[in-house]
Amino acid sequence: MKEGFRQSMAWLHTWSGLLVGWVLFMVFCCGTISYFRDEVTLWMKPELHQASHVVVEQGVAATRIQQLLEQRASTSPRWFITLPSEREPSVRASWAPAPAKDGAKPRGRRRFENVSVDPVTGQEMSTARETRGGDFFYRMHFDMHYMPVIWARWIVGICAMFMLVAIFSGIVTHKRIFKDFFTFRPGKGQRSWLDAHNATAVLALPYHLMITYTGLVTLMFMYLPQGLNAVYPERDAFYADLNGGPQADAKASGIHAPLTPLAPLVAQASKLWDGAPVGRITVNLAGDSAASVTLTQQDAHGISNNLPTLTFDGVSGGLLTDMTKPGGAAVETRGVLYGLHIGRFASSLLRGLFFLSGLAGCAMVATGVLLWAVKERPKHLKARANGSIGFGLRLVDGLNLGGIAGLLIAMSVFFWANRLVPVGLQGRPDLEIQCFFTAWGIAAVLALAFPVRWMWRIQLAVAGVLFALLPVLNPLTGGAGLFSSMAQGLWPVAGFDLVALLFGCTLLWACKRLGTAKAPVKMKMAKVAA
Repeated sequence: MKEGFRQSMAWLHTWSGLLVGWVLFMVFCCGTISYFRDEVTLWMKPELHQASHVVVEQGVAATRIQQLLEQRASTSPRWFITLPSEREPSVRASWAPAPAKDGAKPRGRRRFENVSVDPVTGQEMSTARETRGGDFFYRMHFDMHYMPVIWARWIVGICAMFMLVAIFSGIVTHKRIFKDFFTFRPGKGQRSWLDAHNATAVLALPYHLMITYTGLVTLMFMYLPQGLNAVYPERDAFYADLNGGPQADAKASGIHAPLTPLAPLVAQASKLWDGAPVGRITVNLAGDSAASVTLTQQDAHGISNNLPTLTFDGVSGGLLTDMTKPGGAAVETRGVLYGLHIGRFASSLLRGLFFLSGLAGCAMVATGVLLWAVKERPKHLKARANGSIGFGLRLVDGLNLGGIAGLLIAMSVFFWANRLVPVGLQGRPDLEIQCFFTAWGIAAVLALAFPVRWMWRIQLAVAGVLFALLPVLNPLTGGAGLFSSMAQGLWPVAGFDLVALLFGCTLLWACKRLGTAKAPVKMKMAKVAA
């Protein structure tokens, strides 16, 4: 290194952030939305907005869903039940299709059937429209949807490693990092972008370190499988030991036996967990003498993602296995780091703080890639007699525009498609996602073709209008309007509308600021040359 250590770290910080910045921006945006993916899914199912939102006793809810499943899914080998919570007041259940009579294995993916029940009345709720909802953003931030899963997770992992390098090199580079946090000089061009980048980076620095490192931990067995493969030749055996409970491929005995009532098991589990409620129930081989019932504790009662589980005999109701205590220091450490990343333990207030920290991360990445272009533009204009910029800078400008403004347009279009695509259309969730990527593709092509200020204004304006009008679209397409949801205490829906309105207005303000900003660098350089 010819230059000093700090200057070398500045070079490393710049390139480690720029090369993966557009992928990181997508990961931060989609991951940030995932903190409220249940609320997003509820908003995208307006048929459920008018349902009763009174949380009832869990034993009552378990009894009612058991009665329905014994009628609807008596031949299914496996039931999955999600009991009511503050975020999801309905009871949700899904079940695997019954096996073929000839014993043949089904071809392709097995489609599970689903049902939602109002725990107050015990009645099946009106069928909600099919949609991936908030789960699409959750999967998108590490699976990238259309890309092969292994490739996508390796790409995201490599980008996360670059992110760690960028964070540590950024800390070394900025010797006045905390002083700069309290400094912002608007209207100063490059200096303003640097101030914004420093402020958003330092504002949530502990969060940025935590979310990046724990993101790598969630996929650690894929990135470093050598130790796991040495002990467990078969991966399924490892996860069986890690998670406990019966094997998923347990065989039926063929002897009919009634399933034990679920309500007493729920009460017993809650008592063993010092009053913590049950979150999920998995019933294997209901109606068979080999049946088993596994209860998992509800989220938000511990940081670790290794939630306590109890497995009972499905006929006698006797306790078979107790996975309440941690399996060891390594297992619990991974569980805590995993839990910190997904944030399911967090209360509404803490998830809100995580959400704001995620937005700060989005702003940090966006201002970082924009800052590079702002810094390089005077050099290009000075080196070229005709006042134009080179291909590299033009490409970065286009990627910045398409990767930032284009993604915001795609997100807003996804929500609009949820309400405008016909409800009964076959393959409806895939059509919503196709609208997302189509909108993003069109915006990206236009951005690469016209990477200039007026295109920024157009795309920010489109995204701002689409987001700001979502609270209007909601009641017009069957959902609970903003004032109605607030009056009924339906805060997940009201919160979504308020955030969408605020975000849309922010984008429109940014569009206006771009129109009233000072003359670009190109004009200033032309004046200097004259």
